[in-house]
Amino acid sequence: MLKIGLTGGIASGKSVVATRLSGLGAVLVDADALARDVVEPGTPGLASVVEAFGAEMLDGDGRLDRARLGSVVFGNPSQLAVLNGIVHPLVRQAAAGIIAAAPAGAIVVQDIPLLVETGQGSGFHLVLVVDAPDDVRIARMLEHRGMTADEARSRMAAQASREARLAAADVVLDNSGSLADVTAQVDRLWAERLVPFARNLRRSVRAVRAGMAVLSVPQQDWAAQAARLGARIQAAAPDDILAVDHIGSTAVPGLAAKDVIDLQVTVSDLNAADRIAPLLAAAGFPAVPGVGFDTPKPTDPDPAQWQKRFHANADPGRPANVHVRAAGSSGWRYALLFRDWLRNDPQAAALYEDHKRALTGQFAGSKGTHAYAEAKEPWFTDVAWPRMDGWAARTGWAPPSYAS
Repeated sequence: MLKIGLTGGIASGKSVVATRLSGLGAVLVDADALARDVVEPGTPGLASVVEAFGAEMLDGDGRLDRARLGSVVFGNPSQLAVLNGIVHPLVRQAAAGIIAAAPAGAIVVQDIPLLVETGQGSGFHLVLVVDAPDDVRIARMLEHRGMTADEARSRMAAQASREARLAAADVVLDNSGSLADVTAQVDRLWAERLVPFARNLRRSVRAVRAGMAVLSVPQQDWAAQAARLGARIQAAAPDDILAVDHIGSTAVPGLAAKDVIDLQVTVSDLNAADRIAPLLAAAGFPAVPGVGFDTPKPTDPDPAQWQKRFHANADPGRPANVHVRAAGSSGWRYALLFRDWLRNDPQAAALYEDHKRALTGQFAGSKGTHAYAEAKEPWFTDVAWPRMDGWAARTGWAPPSYAS
């Protein structure tokens, strides 16, 4: 199943988006609703709240007086932590039951107000953030919730900052406009990204990539995107993955590149690579058959040193390649050295960019990127290899080592 984390600050309009996704066919897990359910009269959750905060938190009917409890915990981090420690595990348990009952291939949307605060982003295939400027959210709270401006700001201050939520987002839905505007965004996302992503996951295939090799101007958020993808990969097999590194052109600040994130997953050996393949596929990175070797370089012609396993993203909205290599192998070392050489030698980066631009012009009429990729290989061997090897010798560069 495709697991989507949905979040947004108070009064951002997250519930509107959740309702629309549910209407389109998603299985909705509403953390707010579950948080109410787990403290209903007679539940262990309510008993724990009364034990921690006192019987005065109950109204005349024996139900939780939410307004009174809110006045105690909001603005008081220690008290809020106590409440979260009671409610959050119960909500997660209830959510797990709903998810387990979802049909195979479902798109499951978990509506979690504190997704960023609780660091749950790596547990989802995508994180959707519903966003609106702070002044718009304050105005909504004043108009629709009867709050004062100070109360609204206090509620916002108790949550993650807008900047932190945006940094955690794979998709940002702008809800500063009309209901029709945000609904249209959700509908496009559903049809163009979520449904194909779920289908690719079910079939365990990479997303289709159309078009020719086209260089993009450097994107400031490539590193942040790579970090989010890497965290998901690491979380998929923490016992076997030694490291996940951003490699390739998008890992070099200022370098024009195809808009494809390349990641290197370091494992102890290729047996571990094969063992984690199903876990990577479930996390959204299925194996791509027929790609098992890098091109050997003259100083180490042993093909065994250049073996790898290759995976690619099933998400049509974010092309990504995942190279799974054994720690210490020549292919593993080359990928890290090449990246660090380009990062630290502006002339080398310029030389590589010029070479790529020449090839994109040469293969402008070709379909796909295979011919472009093949044409780059001699440059890696004849030009890059001796220069970067010399740079490593001069600077004392060495790859990381991992304790056995």
